[in-house]
Amino acid sequence: MTTAELLALHPFPAAWAGEKRIERLWVFDVKGTPEALWPHIADTSRMNRVLRTAEMRFEERDGKRWGTARNGGVRHDWLEVPWNWVANQWLTCLRIYERGFMRAMFAIHRLEPIPTGTRVYLYFGAVPRGAFGAAALRLGFPTLERAYRRVLPALAEHLDRLRPEVLRLPPPILAEPAEQRLRQQREALVAAGLSAGCVDTLIDWLRTGDDLDLHRIQIRERARVWNLPEQELLRVALHATRAGLLTLSWDTICPHCRGVRDENPTLAELAARSHCDACQVEFATDTPESVEVTFRVHPSVREIPYQVYCSAEPARKDHIRVQHLVPAGSRIVVHPGLAPGRYLAQRDQQRPWYLDIGEAGADTIAWAPRPAGAAVAATPRAAVELVNDAAEPGTFRIARATWSDDALRAGQLLSFQDFRDLFSEDYIAADVRLGVGEQTLLFTDVVGSTAFYAARGDPAAFVEIKKHFDEVFAIVMRHRGAVVKTIGDAVMASFVSPLDAVRASRQIHGAFHPGRSDTPIRLRISLNTRRSPRATRSR
Repeated sequence: MTTAELLALHPFPAAWAGEKRIERLWVFDVKGTPEALWPHIADTSRMNRVLRTAEMRFEERDGKRWGTARNGGVRHDWLEVPWNWVANQWLTCLRIYERGFMRAMFAIHRLEPIPTGTRVYLYFGAVPRGAFGAAALRLGFPTLERAYRRVLPALAEHLDRLRPEVLRLPPPILAEPAEQRLRQQREALVAAGLSAGCVDTLIDWLRTGDDLDLHRIQIRERARVWNLPEQELLRVALHATRAGLLTLSWDTICPHCRGVRDENPTLAELAARSHCDACQVEFATDTPESVEVTFRVHPSVREIPYQVYCSAEPARKDHIRVQHLVPAGSRIVVHPGLAPGRYLAQRDQQRPWYLDIGEAGADTIAWAPRPAGAAVAATPRAAVELVNDAAEPGTFRIARATWSDDALRAGQLLSFQDFRDLFSEDYIAADVRLGVGEQTLLFTDVVGSTAFYAARGDPAAFVEIKKHFDEVFAIVMRHRGAVVKTIGDAVMASFVSPLDAVRASRQIHGAFHPGRSDTPIRLRISLNTRRSPRATRSR
């Protein structure tokens, strides 16, 4: 495509279309499918870092995102306009500058399949601020083009790797005290009975991992990537936190953009409510998805600065598969190619409706207001008509209805025995109602306990009760549960999975069978499963 043809698909923003601008269009034919390239192309922060562009800083004010950077020794300040994109296909970005070489910059990244892989279109159009700004842009564009010609082919060659090498920085050289700390704690963790494979993999990653990956560690995602047992890796991470290699963070997540709004180092600091400036909404922490538990590298091991090289909206909002600002009175057709599943369709802050993608559905969907909870069936190849018949522009979004499977939710951690043992001092503030999702509670009760104590006497009975506690605790832990507390001679335990609770119950029941002769203890067991997004305030 020519520049004109590309701009016919993605018009230059109307407010700036009549201004004199400097434009560049670069076209690259590379290996790999658009679907394989998209996660890396869309992660423009990581891409810009390897392109050696300047670090950026962002802040949110009055529902708008403002950026600042220093390029060519000159400070640039701009308004970051929400991006438009269709995942796996294209993205556009507009920045309106208050200071710097430009008054506005519009960028297009478009991926199209070709027989040999993907054709990548990169367009940059800048409205310069005076003659000096125009000269600076003309000097800067060739450097950027050379960087893309260096990076994109190398990226395409390594798409089969977990992280293409071209996007990584060389690992830092740690100071000897940090290395000594890692070696000592490695030996201590393994000596404590933790998996040596999990310990070594985690510590090696803390030593050599990329800063952008280590800033916020999702243990479930790491377990999946490293093909390690999730529960065992979580145990290692919790013990490593107690050993001073990691820190724990209770992150509040906006229900709209799903971005991190607050990072709380302890459960006690978690607030009952939070606010997202970008979405202009307040939300409570009483739903299961509103809090995610992540880890950070302890500063005594390695300083991980929070660096950003672009706002990278499509990568940071991967659940949003389509985001498009449609001018007033306009109609735009997109072909998102959505995978089978359920999606939320929403315009601005209106109530969303469901889009169910499957083979039994329509090939064309016209966007229209629908009752909350309404569902429309469409095929994966369906065209979606974004119709804006209002007097103001509107932002249309299609997002996955399900939340990430990589997130470690509060309820999962609170039902994890090692957390309860290692962080028993953690508590929930009195005004916080923490959403824990589905929980199954297991209760045991000693049969004939009154007669048992009378026959044995208190000292001997206490010994038997303690021995039975040890057995029950071990069974609960083997089945991924956590002992919440004991009540006299009874045990209360919690499980995230009802199936785990049933299996634990069966094993406990079998352990204290009628034919067992070394202990007189026999147990009754009860289970209760409930899913309540608004959990109690208790610990």
